[in-house]
Amino acid sequence: MTDLWTHLMGGFATAGTPVNLMWAFVGCALGTAIGVLPGLGPAVTVAMLLPITAQVDPTASMIFFAGIYYGAMYGGSTTSILLNTPGETGTMVTALEGFKMARHGRAGAALATAAIGSFVAGTVATALVTLFAPVLADFAVTLGPPEYFCLMLLAFTTVSAVLGQSTLRGLTALFIGLAMGLVGMDQITGQIRYTAGVPEFMDGIETVLVAVGLFAVGETLYVALYEGRSQLQINTMGRVHMTRRDWRRSVPAWLRGTALGFPFGVIPAGGTEIPTFLSYATERKLSKHKEEFGTTGAIEGVAGPEAANNAAVTGTLVPLLTLGIPTSVTAAILLSALQNYGIQAGPQLFQTSSTLVWALIASLYIGNVMLLVLNLPMVGLWVKLLQIPRAPLYAGILIFATVGVYGMRQSAFDLYVMLAIGALGVVMRRFDFPTAPVVVGMILGPLAEAHLRNGVAIGGGSWGVFLERPMSAGLLVIVVAVLLLPRGLKWWGARQARKAAVPVTAG
Repeated sequence: MTDLWTHLMGGFATAGTPVNLMWAFVGCALGTAIGVLPGLGPAVTVAMLLPITAQVDPTASMIFFAGIYYGAMYGGSTTSILLNTPGETGTMVTALEGFKMARHGRAGAALATAAIGSFVAGTVATALVTLFAPVLADFAVTLGPPEYFCLMLLAFTTVSAVLGQSTLRGLTALFIGLAMGLVGMDQITGQIRYTAGVPEFMDGIETVLVAVGLFAVGETLYVALYEGRSQLQINTMGRVHMTRRDWRRSVPAWLRGTALGFPFGVIPAGGTEIPTFLSYATERKLSKHKEEFGTTGAIEGVAGPEAANNAAVTGTLVPLLTLGIPTSVTAAILLSALQNYGIQAGPQLFQTSSTLVWALIASLYIGNVMLLVLNLPMVGLWVKLLQIPRAPLYAGILIFATVGVYGMRQSAFDLYVMLAIGALGVVMRRFDFPTAPVVVGMILGPLAEAHLRNGVAIGGGSWGVFLERPMSAGLLVIVVAVLLLPRGLKWWGARQARKAAVPVTAG
């Protein structure tokens, strides 16, 4: 515990320098703005800004990106409450009760419980990261290639099954990412493969190009092609405050939401959607004011999901830093940012880049305070962002992405690749193929391949090594369950429905 405290204080000393505080503030402010603007999100923003890794110190850039990530979670509740338009998928549930509260003149209370709940959940979850991430990192050091391959296989499976409209679409997107990750030089043999004779592909496809193309360029082109000019009707907003009764109802919901959200951030592909819906269902069941749900709006239905959302986002840092496994789209892009610096996330990160890790964790505490100050008194300013016309906003994003990618290597070829991947992103979005598995597959694919080959080598050429080791065998069982259990439950539900539909004849 003494070493933990010493490391954390060292992290505060690093994160508290004027330069890093400036990056944290800019990240939090930009993240809040991005969260407020419907249709944008932290994944698009971090992908668009990845080229700054060529110029900015690793610690500063990771603090900046982390600020954008959880700042967007704070800002996303604003549009959910005032517009019934979630800025983020994690704030979809907030719109259910928050918008109804706003329609009945209680937008201020809804915004206040969302902001304070986010602060409480973010702070508690950061404390849990501080306590458990080093412990998990120490445990992860003991794992071998078979266990790591099975962990990555679990990440592939859950990302494909959870984030897609269907498992088939998710797996298709994953295989696209895996195929991109195979292009270039074989890590073990040094053999050049799948380059189609293009010299620029010999070093592989840049992760930055894929991230910027799929998210920033793909989102911009999709909006231009398929989304009309809808007028936003904003609810009136009173003073942002909570009564004593609101506090009494919100505090238990914040704590329950935090307890639900953090574990889902830690597990592979837990995401924010599942814990927020679970939190909403829990609050609706436990509330003494059930009549407010779906009618005038219940404050617990905003407090719980918002806390779950932010706790889940903070929880994603645990597997990202300790195992090198991203459990969300934005976490996958953060992983690629680390790789741009030649830093390999995983159990050794706490030894090889201790200063960066603890400064990042300390910045979460600082950022949560910044976001509370930014969101409560200045919510009126963020609402004004909704008046920005969509056309110049998205055109600016496209220009910024183009300049950033070209500035990395001054290569016109990179721009062609970015635009091609952007077109792929539009097609995937149009036909409901998830883009997250592409990024996860591309980043983790080469690592999974190396662990697979090393694992087979450890087993003397036998694939049985994955079944002989208890942890890898257990992970394979979970992978099979993730693939088959939802189908089995769906089949069973359909069978029971057919039985119930058969009329009972009198004897």
